[in-house]
Amino acid sequence: MSHDHDHSDLSDIELRVRALETLLTEKGYIDPPALEALIETYETKIGPKNGATVVARTWVDPEYRDRLLEDATAAIAEFGFTGRQGEHMVAVENTDETHNMVVCTLCSCYPWSVLGLPPVWYKSAPYRSRAVSDPRGVLEEFGVRLPQGKHIRVWDSTAEVRYLVIPQRPLGTDGWSEDGLAALVTRDSMIGTGLAIDPLHKEPTA
Repeated sequence: MSHDHDHSDLSDIELRVRALETLLTEKGYIDPPALEALIETYETKIGPKNGATVVARTWVDPEYRDRLLEDATAAIAEFGFTGRQGEHMVAVENTDETHNMVVCTLCSCYPWSVLGLPPVWYKSAPYRSRAVSDPRGVLEEFGVRLPQGKHIRVWDSTAEVRYLVIPQRPLGTDGWSEDGLAALVTRDSMIGTGLAIDPLHKEPTA
């Protein structure tokens, strides 16, 4: 499954947005590079940084981890991360036995307050269908190859409930600060289509 999409994959609304963006650009009302930079910031930096902060805290504070797994909405709110897109949160933890992965089969429900803007592929029909029918195959296309014995559990987000995956803490990070640990947490690792970065190899851990 390709993560790039041509115009044939776009919905009517997305096509209209593209047309409006083109019109505004031609009239000089918006600067495309600046707009792309703004979107990139919210998609990969501001939002995911919030989620990474939450994950890093679970790695160093067992009591916070327990609170998060019991009531993610309240535990996340301790950091001030709240909002209409993340009010009803459930945290699911990756273990040696189980890998969790999130999808929204009906639309594109996504916890904006902790992950920022949803990536294009998350909203695509191929991901939404295949994440359920062939999760292991989808993960391999993201470069994630799990042991055959590891169970993959897929969680379906809804308008009422959003999920946050807590990736496994990489080895060799004992004594690291929360900020240092947070830098290892990627957006995809909190969706379940990626893993935390291996600090020894600067790539997602296997």
